[in-house]
Amino acid sequence: MVAIGFALSEQLRQLPDLHVLRNGIVVTVLFLMAFPLAFGDLQSAIRRPAAAALATLINTGVLPVFAWAASLLSSGDFAIGINLMAAIPCTLASAAVWTRRAGGSDSIALIVTIVTNSLCFLITPFWLLWTTGSQITITIWASPDGKGLSLADMMTKLFVLIVLPMALGQLARLIPNAGNWATRNKFQLGIVAQMGVLCMVLLGCISCGLKLRSLPTDQMPTLLSFAVMIGLVLTVHMSALLLGVGISRQLHFPRSEEIAIAFAGSQKTLMIGLAIATEFYTANPLAILPMVAYHVGQLFLDTAVADRYMAAEFKKAHSEEPPIEGDQPAG
Repeated sequence: MVAIGFALSEQLRQLPDLHVLRNGIVVTVLFLMAFPLAFGDLQSAIRRPAAAALATLINTGVLPVFAWAASLLSSGDFAIGINLMAAIPCTLASAAVWTRRAGGSDSIALIVTIVTNSLCFLITPFWLLWTTGSQITITIWASPDGKGLSLADMMTKLFVLIVLPMALGQLARLIPNAGNWATRNKFQLGIVAQMGVLCMVLLGCISCGLKLRSLPTDQMPTLLSFAVMIGLVLTVHMSALLLGVGISRQLHFPRSEEIAIAFAGSQKTLMIGLAIATEFYTANPLAILPMVAYHVGQLFLDTAVADRYMAAEFKKAHSEEPPIEGDQPAG
């Protein structure tokens, strides 16, 4: 999709301007992502909210500060994209999946998902106003000529495009047999949702390709700037993950909660980032690239982290096994 978007950007230049198509994809994908999620028994995590609160604080409060500091080492659309990536909420599903894979408490990851995604229409605009306010025309009141976008307008759009579809996805589970059907077909629904994400990547890359075609040769991003950007977003992600691990151990959280804090505190959702970028940052199309790099990077890095947790638990379990009778030397 990235290759098609860049190579055929001129031929497909009208697609990113189709707001109905773009918003329809966003709403559909977020509904499909929320529909199969069975949050199950969250009572134990709710009774002990400290771990979920810490992960939420890292995800929505600390990570954006890390990203802002990292963005100072970049420039242009890449700097905007780094800040945008940090302002969006936790992933809708993969944080719980990686937490479960590593042997952690996936209920904590799900609570962080619920809280950060439900409040993103309040939290995300304020972070963007602080870190990229000069690149988006956001004011407390709309400008008289109608060109300004009020903060209230942005919050309303994010609520309608992001929070409402997820809420409808969960409400749809209340329909008799619908929730069980969605849970059984979670894999298939996930495939359709991922196709929608790829469509948004395509739309974003078409805009990127058009901008690159219009830039003078001396203003084209270099391979070094791409490499620096990728290094910065991966550093931000791992810094948040390791911070979660470090604080968890200092506060003596159980291992299962430590794992949930590490993953839920550091992961970000690509779909919402793409929706915001294509809606509010049309003048900065290259800003989607840091988000794509972060998303791909967290999948690879967190798989390695989860496998390391699994290996450590496996080693611990086998080291604690009692010796088999007859293996000990006589006397």
